[in-house]
Amino acid sequence: MKLKTDFLVIGSGIAGLTFALKAAKYGKVSIVTKAGLEDSNTRYAQGGIAAVFSQPDNFEKHIKDTIIAGDGFCNEDVVRMVVEEAPDRIKDLIELGVSFDRKEDGSYDLAKEGGHTEFRILHHKDKTGEAIEKTLVEQVKKEPNIEIFEQHFAIEILTQHHLGDVIKKNYPDIKCFGAYVADLVNQKVITFLSKVTIIATGGMGNVYMTTTNPEIATGDGIAMVYRAKGTIENMEFVQFHPTSLWDPNTRPSFLITEALRGYGAVLKNMAGEKFMKRYDSRGSLAPRDIVARAIDNEMKMWGDDHVWLDCTHLNPDGLKDHFPNVYDHCLDRGIDITKDLIPVVPAAHYSCGGIKVDMDGQSNINRLYAIGEASSTGLHGANRLASNSLIEAAVFSHRAALHSGSRLAELSFEERIPDWDYKGTTHLEEMILVTQNYKEVQMIMSNYVGIVRSDLRLQRALIRLEIIYKENESLYKRSLISKKICELRNLINVGYLIIKMARNRQESRGLHYSIDHPKRTSSEF
Repeated sequence: MKLKTDFLVIGSGIAGLTFALKAAKYGKVSIVTKAGLEDSNTRYAQGGIAAVFSQPDNFEKHIKDTIIAGDGFCNEDVVRMVVEEAPDRIKDLIELGVSFDRKEDGSYDLAKEGGHTEFRILHHKDKTGEAIEKTLVEQVKKEPNIEIFEQHFAIEILTQHHLGDVIKKNYPDIKCFGAYVADLVNQKVITFLSKVTIIATGGMGNVYMTTTNPEIATGDGIAMVYRAKGTIENMEFVQFHPTSLWDPNTRPSFLITEALRGYGAVLKNMAGEKFMKRYDSRGSLAPRDIVARAIDNEMKMWGDDHVWLDCTHLNPDGLKDHFPNVYDHCLDRGIDITKDLIPVVPAAHYSCGGIKVDMDGQSNINRLYAIGEASSTGLHGANRLASNSLIEAAVFSHRAALHSGSRLAELSFEERIPDWDYKGTTHLEEMILVTQNYKEVQMIMSNYVGIVRSDLRLQRALIRLEIIYKENESLYKRSLISKKICELRNLINVGYLIIKMARNRQESRGLHYSIDHPKRTSSEF
């Protein structure tokens, strides 16, 4: 079965939905999402979205903060572009109906988070991502030029490989013609032909045992583009959010927003010591990589399962008003944050690397764009500055829509792409083979490729992952398509990329810390 669309958008977070709304004026848009339209990492973003909106803040300060947090590994041209375009993209969201919190005088109630030197975080209580996602979903459903395909899983992007060409590393001009997409309800594979394809599949946090990401975050877009010989970069820079709620029985881990520390909450170890000043002069408001490593070290040094986040000295009514989501969630678990310490641990949260793109979101594969967390734009460098991710998605979605829309007339469909080949495949009888390997991948990555790494750990991880890769590829080739087996395949690819790039980086920089190479050695941007 073949379907045709001008723009094929894979993913339904802020990046995919913003692009879809802006591309709809140029042509037909099809949104493919493997769960419901509202299911995305965006929905879980609590803290806010960063932009310069009032004095004494200015663009230069935001640029400087971003580059410092990124450990000098950012592309300064990209940083400047995103920072300078950020206010207009936030105005776009406001015009669509997103409501950011305001003070009594009508000005925006700007928050401050780790790594920021000024108050510049716009927010909607502690449910900013949810507010943005809800508004975008409402607008997308109203747009007649957008067709939505829920419960549809993108398996592979279509290139000349599917016409019989052998695509090797230096292939001169790889083109994307759409994607094979599995209809999970009717259990059939659709050949989606498109003039432009957008990867907006979000993160890959489920490659680790503990993550703030929803279960859908399995690195699908990154893995698909990697298999198609697209350029992937900087996957070693995995951001662990320092403060997720310690609850071994709950997945995903509930994120305790960084804005809470910006509001005055303080980290303490199990002995009650405010330990962060021993690691960084900024204390509990140091950038996330520093805070996560400090917590990891405290836990390992004392053999503890978690550390504490203390809000008990703060105004109770203010806490409830600014952080109702955190307050209610913790209260459901017997923790009153106005009176009790919150047990927190670091959890895999965000990938700074991904599909390498230019300033219009174009990948090295012609007709293929990548936006949002699945992309590597150069903004985040070696460590993402808090609340820069949502604004990155908004800026690059806008630019990608303008760029791809302007070239739509010159593009055509590739009619020769064959339909999906079902030959030789059968229903998988033992799903335990997949679920067990899924857990093993997460254990390997968490134990050997986590916050602190070593050459030995990375080597062991690679050897063990290779065994799982061979097992799963054999299973994949003889089984009918299922969501679980495809997600495992993608996580294995993502795990390999993280390990490979971590081994190649013979230094400690930003989010990548190796006990064998503790110093920063390179000065590259």
